[in-house]
Amino acid sequence: MAKTILAVDDDLVNLKVLQSRLQKEGYTVVVAMDGELALYKLETLTPDLIILDVQMPNMNGYVFILELRKIPKFEQLPVIVLTSYNEMEPIFKFNNVQHYIVKPINFDILFEKMKAVGL
Repeated sequence: MAKTILAVDDDLVNLKVLQSRLQKEGYTVVVAMDGELALYKLETLTPDLIILDVQMPNMNGYVFILELRKIPKFEQLPVIVLTSYNEMEPIFKFNNVQHYIVKPINFDILFEKMKAVGL
C-alpha cells in the first residue's frame, strides 16, 4: 500500500511540482494550501508524513506545528519543514521536527530526509 504524504504550501507551482514528483515515486499525495486547510484534512486523514512550508497565509507552518502536536495521534508524526529561514530550526526542533530543507527543494535531499523518517 502506498504511503500517504500531506504536502502543505501556499505556492501552487511548488505544490504541484512536489505532488507530481512524489506521485512518480509511488506516494499518495494530499495537498493543502495553508495550515488551516491541512488541519481540516487531518480530521479524516492520517498521513505517514507531512511536508510543510513555513510562510503561508491564515496559519503559518509554526502555528500549524503547535496545533498538530496538540492532537495525541499526531504527536510523533514525521514532519519535514520547507523553509528559507534556517534561524527557525531551534523552534521546530523543540516541537519534535527534526528535518528541514531550505528552498528551493532539492529532491535528492528530500528523498534522503524521507528515508530518514522511514518512507
